[in-house]
Amino acid sequence: MDMNQYLTMFIDESNDHLQSLNENMLQLESDPSDLGIVQVIFRSAHTLKGMAATMGFEDLASLTHQMENVLDLVRNEKLKMQDFIFDTLFKSLDALESMVQDIVQGGEGKADVSPIVASLQAIVRGEGAGDSAASAGSAQPEAVPAMAGIELDEFQLSVLDQSITEGHKVLYIQVKLRDDCQLKAVRAYMVFELLERSGEIVKTHPDVQDIEQGEFESSFSLYFITQKEAADMETQIMNISEIDTVTVVSLDHESLQQMVQQSAATAEAVKEEKSETAASPSPAAAGAGPKSAAAGGAKSPAKTSGAPAPSRTIRVDIERLDVLMNLFSELLIDRVRLEQLASDAKNQELTDTVEHMSRVSSDLQNIVLKLRMVPVDTVFNRFPRMVRDLAKSLDKKIDLVITGAETELDRTVIDEIGDPLVHLLRNSVDHGIEPVADRIAAGKPETGTVHLRAFHSGNHVFIEIEDDGRGIIRENIVKSAIKKGVVTEEQAAAMSDEEAHQLLFAPGFSTAEKISDVSGRGVGLDVVKSKINALGGNVTIYSTPGKGTNFSVQLPLTLSIIAAMLIKMGSEKYAIPLTSIVETGIVKKGQVRTVHGNRMIQFRETHIPIISLSRIFEVPDFDESTEEETEIVVIRKGDRLAALAIDDFIGQNEIVLKNLGKYLPAIQGVSGATILGDGQVALILDPNAFIK
Repeated sequence: MDMNQYLTMFIDESNDHLQSLNENMLQLESDPSDLGIVQVIFRSAHTLKGMAATMGFEDLASLTHQMENVLDLVRNEKLKMQDFIFDTLFKSLDALESMVQDIVQGGEGKADVSPIVASLQAIVRGEGAGDSAASAGSAQPEAVPAMAGIELDEFQLSVLDQSITEGHKVLYIQVKLRDDCQLKAVRAYMVFELLERSGEIVKTHPDVQDIEQGEFESSFSLYFITQKEAADMETQIMNISEIDTVTVVSLDHESLQQMVQQSAATAEAVKEEKSETAASPSPAAAGAGPKSAAAGGAKSPAKTSGAPAPSRTIRVDIERLDVLMNLFSELLIDRVRLEQLASDAKNQELTDTVEHMSRVSSDLQNIVLKLRMVPVDTVFNRFPRMVRDLAKSLDKKIDLVITGAETELDRTVIDEIGDPLVHLLRNSVDHGIEPVADRIAAGKPETGTVHLRAFHSGNHVFIEIEDDGRGIIRENIVKSAIKKGVVTEEQAAAMSDEEAHQLLFAPGFSTAEKISDVSGRGVGLDVVKSKINALGGNVTIYSTPGKGTNFSVQLPLTLSIIAAMLIKMGSEKYAIPLTSIVETGIVKKGQVRTVHGNRMIQFRETHIPIISLSRIFEVPDFDESTEEETEIVVIRKGDRLAALAIDDFIGQNEIVLKNLGKYLPAIQGVSGATILGDGQVALILDPNAFIK
């Protein structure tokens, strides 16, 4: 058995469950009476506990078990969620994440979590909750009268009664597992397997499906038909590991009827008790009456749906996808070349075959591209919890609004962008958003808002972090930069506001007056800039004092294949990503106007700048200023537009994106190069560089 394979699966699935737990805990915090969410949280914790126990990570399984005990009281309406319970559960999740990270780094996932465990056990005992609801609830028996916990229908009763008449033994069996049992469903399965070798199980409580999925407390009961003696069956069941107690009662006609009558009476009593509770809820369940009904309604469909559908996904090493992408890139170059040769040969059969190959390879191309693309949601989903904790530690009120989480990025970029975004968000929460008193004094809502958004623009993805806080005060930045020796007074005086803003990215720079857990050590934004630059992107700051700040991160998609418009500039060829193009057209020389020294043209009831590519790239054999009519390509960056003056259009094509390598300096306005079907090289333009 390859344990490394199972360890990788455990780590991946544990991270998924921990993320789900964090998200649902945040959702529950906003609506503490929603028992439906509690059920989801409980199932995630239960699954995580089982996985950890199976892999032998006892500390992790033990802590999750303690969390389960608290959640079990909540879902059964014996405990009402409060702030201190949320804080304890969040601390538990942090400890679990630390343990999983220790396992990732080759450790055994061990940690001293005794203070957290003590807090969880105190909650279960009802301490610190402000009432005795928890302790009173936990003191109740976990199953309604042990000897009458199973209701039988007429058919089941008839089967048992007939079996007694025919000389078979009918046993009522109740099994209680040890409190520290980690794999309840497995132990129950072992009991069922043992019993089915010696007879027939007629009815269980809870249902078999719930028991197999671990959806029961520490005990279950059943009716059993066999030829074996009660004492023999009791001994065999007790030989199974982690069994606490076993009660086996042999029934005759009279005792069976008594149990059925007692069970019916108990069921009726439970119904009356529930109706009374709904009419006058206990303090622990106050306000949960309507919710409990809704939760019950929501749970019913889940039970009829059976076991969860098996996973239909597989995990693939990213290096394999890199190889696949490179091979397909070469195939695309050959395809374009074949199309050109077939066109020149004028052979219909060859042309038809090449066209069919093009269609098939286009479908294959779409699949290959999507394989590497991952929604930025995989990075964004950890930020709500982080902002919640930061706001609480700083005594601020903050709403995090996320948009564009479905925007997709290449997996290699996704893996690297998380840390820079963490630093930018922490900066907005700590330095951007003001304390509640300051916001009220400034006439702002007491709750600050941080927007985290992502969107595509051309061959790039933009991720923006914008807050409605105090904004960047130039004087504070300059003063701190001079004090720390980042710039001299003369240099600072000559800086524009944009240049002053860039000082935030200087190594060792910080405007915090004192060092805290959040900021003040001068480490953060310099790491952001270096990491983003290493990814081939850049970060820009827009700020208005008193109104807020916007950090705009531009990242390349790093796709190997893009759809582009091929254009000609004299003897040179260029490619413009189709995703940046709004439309194409022709302008006459007389339509170009000069406004404040900038050449502009009218476009859809507004004026946009027209940019001369021939001058920017110093094209020797074309100059649009000598032409009476000039073809243009209107490009977009966000909500800003511009027009590029070109020589001629070649047509649309799918091209292979190749970077310029480390030996060529970064060229303004060029994001890479491609090889055309005729073997020529064309530069790929970066439209975002032309719009400031």
